[in-house]
Amino acid sequence: METGVTVVGSGQVSAAPDVLRVSLSVEHVAADVAAAVAQVAERTDAVIAALREQGVAASDIGTTTVNVYQEYREPGTAAAFRGSHQLTVTTKDLTGFGKLLNAAVDAAGNTLGLQSLQFDVQEKSALLTRARELAFRQAQEKGAELAALAGYSLGSVTAIAETYSHAPIREVAMAGAAKAFDAASINITPGDHSVEVSLEVHFSWA
Repeated sequence: METGVTVVGSGQVSAAPDVLRVSLSVEHVAADVAAAVAQVAERTDAVIAALREQGVAASDIGTTTVNVYQEYREPGTAAAFRGSHQLTVTTKDLTGFGKLLNAAVDAAGNTLGLQSLQFDVQEKSALLTRARELAFRQAQEKGAELAALAGYSLGSVTAIAETYSHAPIREVAMAGAAKAFDAASINITPGDHSVEVSLEVHFSWA
């Protein structure tokens, strides 16, 4: 039977975000599938073109999901099909959200939906390294404390398991008709972005 002590240490590090991801959708309801798909495709192309005119690179605009399905209607009413195309737009211009949204609204009108926006840190390697250091230090302190309470001295590390999580900042869901959007009145604040690492460390007795 393995002897020693197993402890969990956690480390959290925060930094200012440097990238903004916006999720936009285009939807259209039509009497048949072909018409729904065609209208969604046309308006999605218009949104992409409008975003490109605002300086967003083609590589920073990507499809997230595409859906076409028949809507539920009361018996006896005409069939209807809803098509949708969701895009994720990535930009490092953290203050340019308003102009991007306005451009997309102008291109798609009331078929546009704003699903979410999310601030993030693009390169997390340095944050993760520092969080690991803090987590291991806490694990060592816990292990030494428990060893002393048990009348032992802390030995070497025999096993480590890591879990990692990060907290994207200011993710919000807002969907509705374009006429409900007023980009100037949507106050978005980047705040800080945090990453957290937890280490499960097993120490043997010295």
